[in-house]
Amino acid sequence: MRFLGYLILLAVLGYGLWPYYAVYQLDDAINQEDTSELAALVDLPAIRDNYKTRIADGVEGMLPAGEAGGVMDWLRRNVGELGDAALEQAITLPWARQTLREAVGRATSQTPPYLLAGIDYAFFESYDRFLVRIGELGKAPTHIRLELEGREWRITDIIR
Repeated sequence: MRFLGYLILLAVLGYGLWPYYAVYQLDDAINQEDTSELAALVDLPAIRDNYKTRIADGVEGMLPAGEAGGVMDWLRRNVGELGDAALEQAITLPWARQTLREAVGRATSQTPPYLLAGIDYAFFESYDRFLVRIGELGKAPTHIRLELEGREWRITDIIR
């Protein structure tokens, strides 16, 4: 029975350390010119979807309600389509790499940027979501959300 308890404790510790290992891998990936390592750690469609949601929420608050078939209704429908094309062009692996490098640079002033030195907070949001904050609160931090996708932790959102 004691052996089973130790085995469960070891499994819980391993699960708790798993996303920190993904962050360690990310630290190495952002300092490489080749983005193949970074590609395994980043879910670009999820990042684009999260940005699209934030943009749509902002547009809904800015555009006044219009009648069906009116100009405002047309504008609301087409902003989403235009936004999709723009997000596909803007949110790429080089963008993710550069965004993370800049965030670490602001937080640490190191060259090359050392991600682990710039992390101010890193912990679970839920059993399958992990949040990393680069920089201190109140000083324009960058948040990275990792989610467990299958057997890998991947970045699903970068919030600047």
